[in-house]
Amino acid sequence: MKNPLFLTTRWTLVASAGGGESRPAEVALEAICQAYWFPLYAFVRRYGHTREQAEDLTQAFFMDLLERKPWQQLDQERGKFRAFLLAALKNFLANHRETTRCQKRGGDASHISLDWRNADSRFHLADDSHSAPDHAYDREWGVQLLELVLGHLRDEAAAEGSEDRFEILKDFLNTAGSEASYAEVAEILGITPGAARVAVHRLRKRYRHLLRVEIARTLADPAMVDEELRSLFAAFRPD
Repeated sequence: MKNPLFLTTRWTLVASAGGGESRPAEVALEAICQAYWFPLYAFVRRYGHTREQAEDLTQAFFMDLLERKPWQQLDQERGKFRAFLLAALKNFLANHRETTRCQKRGGDASHISLDWRNADSRFHLADDSHSAPDHAYDREWGVQLLELVLGHLRDEAAAEGSEDRFEILKDFLNTAGSEASYAEVAEILGITPGAARVAVHRLRKRYRHLLRVEIARTLADPAMVDEELRSLFAAFRPD
């Protein structure tokens, strides 16, 4: 299953999700849910809720957004959609009464399809049991963003018929290659070590570009990209 495009979470599309009972609004909200549900779920888990409670609360939160449409009253010149969602979730949890507000999976919220199958194991795999809820949210946001960009690169490679080549070169995106490693890759690909270095350089450049593009699409002001990049890097440091 492909990661959803983060371009669907920019403020303009968020606003369209509050535009009334229309198919475009439903599609917009579905994209938002698919893009952000796991970071929100991770926050709820670190907040102290069980797996079942976190699943119900996360889904109920999205249904609450659909009902209240709080973004219609927000100044879109301010803030980051990531921060807006977390603030909205905190407010929801503070005011939530499970017996009256939490809708069970498969109930009225069945049209919002969230894939819970691996959520619990994924949470435990990433969780260090000491992370503050905010840090868990930011970390999972960062993980999803990087996975999204990697997915874009893979799609581009597949369109060019070079997916096998990409799978070999992608390991260089986050590590510095040695002469020996370039030589090894060159032999596998049937190219020179110099050509392998050039291919890695181009892939890294494209990776950085796509990362900035995807971050910009979650901001009211694209000039805030560098600030969000710093937040991304900080999310992978222990809190």
